[in-house]
Amino acid sequence: MTKVQVKEANGKLGILTVGVGAVATTFIAGTLITRKGLGIPVGSITQLATMRIGKREENNFPKIKDVVPLADLNDIVFGGWDIFEDNAYEAAKHAEVLTNEDLDKVKDELIAIKPMKAVFDQEFVKRLHGTWVKSAPTKWELAEQVKEDIQNFKKETGVDRVVVIWCGSTEVFTPLGEVHKTLAAFEKGLKENHPAIAPSNIYAYAAVSLGIPYLNGAPNLTVDIPAMWDLAQKTQTPIAGKDFKTGQTMLKTVLSPMLKTRMLGLSGWFSTNILGNRDGEVLDDPGSFKTKEESKLSVIDNILQPELYPDLYGNVYHKVRINYYPPRKDNKEGWDNIDLFGWLGYPMQLKVDFLCRDSILAAPLCLDLVLFADLAKRAGFSGIQDWLSFYFKSPMHEPSKIAEHDLFIQYVKLKNTLRRMIGEETIDYLD
Repeated sequence: MTKVQVKEANGKLGILTVGVGAVATTFIAGTLITRKGLGIPVGSITQLATMRIGKREENNFPKIKDVVPLADLNDIVFGGWDIFEDNAYEAAKHAEVLTNEDLDKVKDELIAIKPMKAVFDQEFVKRLHGTWVKSAPTKWELAEQVKEDIQNFKKETGVDRVVVIWCGSTEVFTPLGEVHKTLAAFEKGLKENHPAIAPSNIYAYAAVSLGIPYLNGAPNLTVDIPAMWDLAQKTQTPIAGKDFKTGQTMLKTVLSPMLKTRMLGLSGWFSTNILGNRDGEVLDDPGSFKTKEESKLSVIDNILQPELYPDLYGNVYHKVRINYYPPRKDNKEGWDNIDLFGWLGYPMQLKVDFLCRDSILAAPLCLDLVLFADLAKRAGFSGIQDWLSFYFKSPMHEPSKIAEHDLFIQYVKLKNTLRRMIGEETIDYLD
């Protein structure tokens, strides 16, 4: 196996989060706490998972971080943008995800993280009213301001490399339009303030133009448009998305393969969520919910392949609901009722009630993604990183390929890509 030439992770790695709210502050604070040795990064594959190297009988299972040249947590420097002026400590207190006791372990570091003014458009997030926002005559000039922010961050912090990750809210549903289809049309649209170019597109364009990896943690179009694919190839930049796979959809990518591998039938799948944080408030708007709904609904069909198994999955009723319920704050409840059938069509039911914590599940995904995106950049990878599909509800993929949603297949692909990077044989489990 030819080893991929991966540049060493020398110097500092800057992480810029778009949005310094519940997810971002939980990610940032947790990383700072972990590197002080005051907490365990539960949920992070880069920090905790092992990877088999060689044949099974060799019994060699080192930690991924010990054999893959990832950036060290001590070399990370954080920054970001937000539509509110609160520093990361104030924002984390407002989010009420982590306890004051945990936040106070890294209070000074969090206070020092002051967000830059954000690109904001009320049309794309109806329920939020930004007070710390950029202004410019055109979207092109807003993109130039974001580029300037990134360059200034590099100068002020002395970081050698940067990764940008979207930790902001879900934007209203925007269908793919002509303005998204070519780089020339997109750049023209920026200059002419095209209404279908969202704030997330502007951040993505700015980062990818500079050759900086961009990760999309929401179901917005953002980098999942032909114009951005072309730009990523042109600037040799890794991109990935979209929508962090955390609670209910993660379960779907586990349970659906179980049904399919056992050839059990499915009649209906009803999913409902209650959520009280800012994300829940944003998703209370029908436009933003439509974006999330599309992301959540696609998973089952892709895995079950109803066109191949019409008797089992050709008539599935799939319903998804998200309800804003302030008392829950960041503690989300995802409830699923699954009507399935077995031998001779006899009906059965499966019910799942996942009382989870939204940002607690998302934070380790953020950490893994920024470290893997930086690794991909140093390995010379560019364009859509479909080996990172494991982390997303609606994984981006090459137009000529079919997306893979099965969590376990995604995990094998992730580890095999890492093996290839370090010159090890990929594993097909036939030995």
